[in-house]
Amino acid sequence: MRKLIVNRDTQNVSASNQNWLDFESLAQVEITSEDVGHPIESALIPGRGSGWRAAGSGEQIIRLLFDKPLNIRRIHLLFCEDQHERTQEFVLRWSSNHGQSYREIVRQQYNFSPLAAAREMEDYRINLDDSRIKNSSGHKGGSACGSLAELFLA
Repeated sequence: MRKLIVNRDTQNVSASNQNWLDFESLAQVEITSEDVGHPIESALIPGRGSGWRAAGSGEQIIRLLFDKPLNIRRIHLLFCEDQHERTQEFVLRWSSNHGQSYREIVRQQYNFSPLAAAREMEDYRINLDDSRIKNSSGHKGGSACGSLAELFLA
């Protein structure tokens, strides 16, 4: 067994240490809403901005429709909330049959508090062959808007 103790604050999965998929050339993105100052591109393209934010509260959906089937081996997500105390849940699903059915990959819920826990990073090693659609949805309590700082796939 190998053991490594890491400080969660110093964990960093950056775009420079992985060949992330180029969504601009490989996929169409569907979203339920976006804040004009925080478009979805700023969460999907490394170094593009401060991330995506919904235009309003309530459940939000981000759907990636790939032009051709892809094999996905890694999913990286970063959520940041430094303004409001709130709860955010996200669900990752994928489909290999053009969205006729979905399989859930993961469901997580986070409680954000600007003074205590303002950041949550998830990095999944997976085996999704012939992926055609990856679907993310999020819902949080209160009047705060959902957000996503980074979503990268490899």
